[in-house]
Amino acid sequence: MGLYTTFAANVLFPLHERLKHHDTVAVKRQLEQTQWLKPEAIRALQLDRLRAFLTDCGQHVPYYRDLFAKLAFDPVAITSLSDLARLPILTKDIIRREFEQLKSSQAEPMKLFSTTGSTGDPLRFFISNTRVSHDVAAKWRATRWWDVDIGDREMVIWSSPIELTKQDRVKQLRDWLLRSRLVPSATLSPADMARFVEAIRRFKPAMLFGYPSSMTLIAQHAEKQGVRLDDLGIKVAFCTAERMYPHQADTLKRVFGCPVANGYGGRDAGFIAHACPQGGYHITAEDIIVEVVDEQGLPLPAGVPGEVVVTHLYSTGFPFVRYKNGDVAVLDDAQCACGRGLPLLKEVRGRTNDVLLAEDGSMVHDVAIAMVLRDMPGVIAFKVIQETLHHCRLQLVRDERFQTVSSELSIRDTFRARLGQGVKLDIEYVAAIEPEKSGKYRYVVSKVSQHQAGHPTATIQN
Repeated sequence: MGLYTTFAANVLFPLHERLKHHDTVAVKRQLEQTQWLKPEAIRALQLDRLRAFLTDCGQHVPYYRDLFAKLAFDPVAITSLSDLARLPILTKDIIRREFEQLKSSQAEPMKLFSTTGSTGDPLRFFISNTRVSHDVAAKWRATRWWDVDIGDREMVIWSSPIELTKQDRVKQLRDWLLRSRLVPSATLSPADMARFVEAIRRFKPAMLFGYPSSMTLIAQHAEKQGVRLDDLGIKVAFCTAERMYPHQADTLKRVFGCPVANGYGGRDAGFIAHACPQGGYHITAEDIIVEVVDEQGLPLPAGVPGEVVVTHLYSTGFPFVRYKNGDVAVLDDAQCACGRGLPLLKEVRGRTNDVLLAEDGSMVHDVAIAMVLRDMPGVIAFKVIQETLHHCRLQLVRDERFQTVSSELSIRDTFRARLGQGVKLDIEYVAAIEPEKSGKYRYVVSKVSQHQAGHPTATIQN
């Protein structure tokens, strides 16, 4: 660690957090100790914090005071983390409907936040300084797993309009002092990407941070132009905010010459999990309880895919209790080789509407189709839009290597084999795949839910 990094991590950033009334430094110090607890000790810690959290909710949050009375639920009496399943799922619709009733009467000062609205429907909620401190500390801890720290040169490749519109002079000064540079990648024309590649070469970051889709497009552009980025000393590429596909990770590793670390979380659910260098996808268990559930809200065992439900133990001002964030994931019951006792996610498969449904209602892993398309000569980019169980659209960006007749035949055969012989596929050739309003690039969008298909307990085909 260089002298400036040491100064930034131990003086500048702690001062910044103290001025914002955040307890980030103390929380991070505690997290770096508790991560080495045995799994059973971490579960005991979660249970203690869950009792305290739910007790606070029952005393000071009108929505949960009424709910607990209706269910005869006593938070003090819970004896197991499994008791959490006695409470109903918290959905986005409930948050919108019960917005005022979900605010604690004893809350510390809070700020209003919202999601980017990737699905076209942003969610508003409040976050307290306590929760911000825990989320920032969790991210800081995970960053340090990769031998980088606050103050090391960081290039942030980001396209969310929420962050891009908040870059006032104070934040610009903070980022300059902490050696973090923002690349606003809301547009990715060839000229934009050439400029970003040059900016990366000039800045020589120790770490990259951003959307995997944007970073992959920039990396592919550099590779196509013959510009090396693997000689800059980049230690790690942190990916977040989107589903990361295997081919994206492969491209980033090859072009930037560094490992790729996937992080999982959101403004609503918090900093849920992050990868470590030994391959474990560690849940921030000291702050967050993660369940993977079926459509009835019942927890599923490790290895079985289902919807993600999150309880954030430090969201007392505006509680997230068994909150369904719209993602599909798989829990892991293994122990990571790194020795940390934190529980693991096996895989995050993306949004529930990133999963395709076959004609018979079974879920089809989007990678099953994505892998075929990305390996096809001449395919530059693509997006699958499932309109109904029997109709899909494929937007395709191609170059001169694409063999229209044979390639189209192969694509249609793949869709029929995976989704059903009766599925109609419209192929649309476009100049570019447009990002969502959130700035993210989605490769698969299904407008058909499992419930509409009538198969609530369908399994995912690989």
